[in-house]
Amino acid sequence: MAVKSLYWFTNDLRLHDNPILYQAYEHCDSLLCVYFMEPQKQQFNRYQLVSVGEIRHRFLLQALQALQSNLATLGQRLLVMQADPMLSIPVLIEQYGINLIYRSRHCGWYEQQQWRYLKQCYPHLRFVEVDTHTLYSRDQLPFPISDMPKSYSKFRKQIEQNVTVSSPLFVPDYLPPQPNVFCSDYLDIRHVHISDNDQVEWHGGENAALMHLKQYFSSSLPSNYKETRNAIEGWDNSTKFSPWLACGALSAKMIMATLLDYEKYKEKNSSTYWIFFELLWREFFQWHAHAVGRDLYRFSGVQNKRLLNSFYPTRFKQWCEGSTPYPIVNAFMKQLNQTGYMSNRGRQIVASCLVNELSVDWRYGAAYFEQQLIDHDVAANWGNWQYIAGVGTDSREKRWFDLEKQTRLFDPNQHFIRYWRGDENLNALDSVNIDDWPMSGRG
Repeated sequence: MAVKSLYWFTNDLRLHDNPILYQAYEHCDSLLCVYFMEPQKQQFNRYQLVSVGEIRHRFLLQALQALQSNLATLGQRLLVMQADPMLSIPVLIEQYGINLIYRSRHCGWYEQQQWRYLKQCYPHLRFVEVDTHTLYSRDQLPFPISDMPKSYSKFRKQIEQNVTVSSPLFVPDYLPPQPNVFCSDYLDIRHVHISDNDQVEWHGGENAALMHLKQYFSSSLPSNYKETRNAIEGWDNSTKFSPWLACGALSAKMIMATLLDYEKYKEKNSSTYWIFFELLWREFFQWHAHAVGRDLYRFSGVQNKRLLNSFYPTRFKQWCEGSTPYPIVNAFMKQLNQTGYMSNRGRQIVASCLVNELSVDWRYGAAYFEQQLIDHDVAANWGNWQYIAGVGTDSREKRWFDLEKQTRLFDPNQHFIRYWRGDENLNALDSVNIDDWPMSGRG
């Protein structure tokens, strides 16, 4: 029987180091490549926000255009559908006689539920989920997911002692042909106009990702990464791989392979190790999300702790707009709103402010980051917010950042604050009884 496969692209928008493409190349007679994209004008979620904001949507369109162009070199094309996958995949299965469905393993609880639902509805089909988004496959982990270490340090020690990162895969020479497609929801991504935005330094897509990877490791920046990574501004102070990693335009294993070459032929020091150290942090959050499931979005977190925070609309609005009483926080939030990006130090500072100074339910901050961040990754974002709120993977209390001290350390001359106008439109906190606002949110 002919193998007619559907490849459901999600967080793996690339050709390089893509084991699904290799499996399709070796085992399939036809291949339908599909990506499901939410309409730009989405309905508000339970936080009264959208899941994908304008800047993130723009970056995604660029990534899809690049994927479409690269697939064409292998005799394939990408079917971009503005539709609910749970409604559209059954139609595609019937219309094209699909008997095999591929997808990258996704750590999001809702995405996992979709996959389980399809498998239950179509027990006669073959479903193959492949680890494309992580450094290690599930089979490589030295423990079952149910025994996932609850702290990063324990996870790192077990991984470093027992597991080696496998080499990235090359792109296959060609792919199986696509069946003739007749679909009213099809979006010709090649001709979608993408508006310019001079504030955004990233260009979406695999080609741009690989170019940046090459440029970064062709410089001496990796040798100084540990000393510069906490800077709050400057393109060269951190690796800047995260937006491409988040959508899968860049493989974590490709970064690791390039890092090992750098250490072999240029220099190996504590800074180059720290790049791997940070990749392991990302890895930890990915598998942590698989382990905790829906608890990743729960107000009381994975520790089931009781919090006194609530939802104060005025405070949350001030935080989002960058008009709180705290100039450093305002500067970071205005940077985020205009560029879709914020440094790691900035994210910790503004998260601490929302949770500790403004007493707002941490999930609203996580949802706003999900909307705005060009490099949003569900595992890292929601996991880090739980960490700051004190309900996550570490048993210690909330991470409370002294905002005045952080300003002295990272913006002593207030250059960053002035540039982003963080000292304008300062507002006092609203006075609200904490018991007046019910809890609500994802999870």
